[in-house]
Order: sequence, then C-alpha cells, then structure tokens
Amino acid sequence: MYALYFILVAILCCMMMSPTVAKQMKEHIPFFEDFCKGIKAGDTCEKLVGYSAVYRVCFGMACFFFVFCLLTLKINTSKSCRAHIHNGFWFFKLLLLGAMCSGAFFIPDQETFLNAWRYVGAIGAFIFIGIQLLLIVEFAHKWNKNWTAGTASNKLWYASLSLVTLIMYSVAAGGLIFMAVFYTQKDDCIENKILLGVHGGLCLLISMVAISPCVQNRQPHSGLLQSGLISCYVTYLTFSALSSKPVEVVLDDHGKNVTICVPNFGQELYRDENLVIGLGTTLLIACILYSCLTSTTRSSSDALQGRYAAPELEVNTEDQQNVKEGPRVIYDEKKGTVYSYSYFHFVFLLASLYVMMTVTNWFHWNPLAYWPLYLLGRDATT
Repeated sequence: MYALYFILVAILCCMMMSPTVAKQMKEHIPFFEDFCKGIKAGDTCEKLVGYSAVYRVCFGMACFFFVFCLLTLKINTSKSCRAHIHNGFWFFKLLLLGAMCSGAFFIPDQETFLNAWRYVGAIGAFIFIGIQLLLIVEFAHKWNKNWTAGTASNKLWYASLSLVTLIMYSVAAGGLIFMAVFYTQKDDCIENKILLGVHGGLCLLISMVAISPCVQNRQPHSGLLQSGLISCYVTYLTFSALSSKPVEVVLDDHGKNVTICVPNFGQELYRDENLVIGLGTTLLIACILYSCLTSTTRSSSDALQGRYAAPELEVNTEDQQNVKEGPRVIYDEKKGTVYSYSYFHFVFLLASLYVMMTVTNWFHWNPLAYWPLYLLGRDATT
C-alpha cells in the first residue's frame, strides 16, 4: 500500500511535468481559466504544473514518510498501538498524504523554500542512489547464484548466464559509444570526455575485480553478471548526468549562439530529458517494489526464505515441518517485527527526494524560468 501511494504520487509528478497534459486540460476542461483564478493558481494554473509544483508535491510526500518514520521508531512488537497505525488505516493515510501534498502549495516565501528544498533533495537523492546501487548488487548476486545452481542439473544455464551477461555489456558499451558520439565534439566538451573516460575505466575495473582470484575465493558466486548489471546502471547515471548539465552556448563563425556538447536532433525531436525521466522513474519504481517484496527493508532475506530460524517468527512444530519440506514460510509477526518500520519509511522518504530530482531533471529552480519556456528547446537561448 505504501508503494502504491508512492507510485501514484510519482505518476502525478510526471503528469505535472508534461506540457501535453497542461495543454489538454486547458483545451478540454470547461471554464478552465476561471477555475484556475478561483483557486488562485494563476491564469492557466501555472502554479500547479512544472518544476516548482513537483517540488511542493514531493515535499508533502517526504513529510508524510518522515512523520511515520518518527512515529514508528523503536517498535519491537506488531501488537503495539503504533504498529497498528503502521499496518492499517489506509484510507485515512491517503487523506493525510493528499492533505500534506496540497498544503505544500500554501507555504509562504516560496522562492526561499524551493531554493533550499532543492539542496535537501539533492542530498537525499544522492543517499538513495547509494541504496539503489546496493539493491541492484544484491539482486544481481541472487540472480547469479540461482542460475549457477541450476547448472548442476542443466548445462544450458551456463548459456543463459553468458547470453544475459553479453547483452548487459553490449548495452553498457553501446551507451558509452552513444554518449561519446552525441555528447562530445572534437575540440570542445573536455568535461564530458573526462567523465566518459572515468566511466569506461571504472566499468573495466569492476569487471576485472569481479573475476579476480581474491574475490572468487571469498565470493564464489561473483562473476561478470554482477559487474555487467552495475555497468549498465552506471551508464544510465552517466547519461543522466550529461543530459542534466547546463547548456553550453558558444558563438559560431557567423556570430550566432549555438549549443554544443548535446545531441542536435532539432527542437521537435530533441528530448533526452524525457528518456532520462522515463528510465529513472522505471528504475526507481522497480527498486521500490523490489525492496517491498523481498529483503531490503527486513532484517534479513534469509528469514523470509526460511533459511534460518528467526526469533520473530511464530512457527509451531507442524509449521517447522512445512518449512523444511518446501518454500512455504509462516510470516505473521505475532511475537515481533521482522523488519524495521522506521527504516522502511526512511527509505521511502529518500525515494521521494530522488523521484523529485529525477522528474525535474535535477533542475535548479529559478522563479523567472517557467517550464514551458525551457521545453521550447535548448536553442531558445538565442
């Protein structure tokens, strides 16, 4: 349910950043301008769309999870009153979330708030990137371990591992070549060239480390699958960084302003930010769902999979027999909590900041820079 609330707000933020949605609302909603003026959202509801609106909505969602993070501190039993609040009252929580997101639009001194909130969002998003990276490493490790175990009965699993690993490295290499072609130029873009060089070198380094003897001795299930998946993820991060850089404008031979170090597909086709937002949002939602449905917010994934007897699970003799015979696990939290409720909400708080920065393309908020002008294209600087 918490993940569902999060996804709904994330979709709302994407809609707020879409110029198509704003245009359709203006064309198809009767008395749209009168309605906007009535709620004091501007002549065309410009206060309800764009970067600043996303900042306000994500501020409300972050406050929602922060409140529950404090409310669920040091809960050791699922029978406590605070645990019941965590595990129920979904309709009232939805109302509370909506109230907090709406209330953020009434914060005074919006300019100072949005400028300060951007730095808070950047710090929180950076922390969540680290958590996201750990989730991907854990997922890749389990993936490689499970498929390697299958090779004992069927050697075709080796072919599957090789194929998937090859695809991942092909994607990483293709992404690097794409960025080198479209985000660098022969005599300019020194920063981009340095970033891509460091990126390629680190991807090569982690691949060599993953198959080194010292790592293989300590982690027999380590291999190129993990390093390939991490290389793809870092390729996305590098692409996100390059597309989020401020535009570089220089004078050409005819004295006109031209943009450099960015793809030049024309104003109608050029939308690398949309690709970044799409990839980032998809990756974010996948990691959130993975963290909810597996192990990242619980004390141990092994406890959920019945690999050892967790003290918080209430299992009788018959249940123990069932656990030993099959994958069925009794998971009822009758004697205690299996995962930290407070940490659970803290991760969602950081995820709220991450989706805010990703959807707005890590935008530097400026009250004079209204988002439709930005969407006209980078050549609008002329």
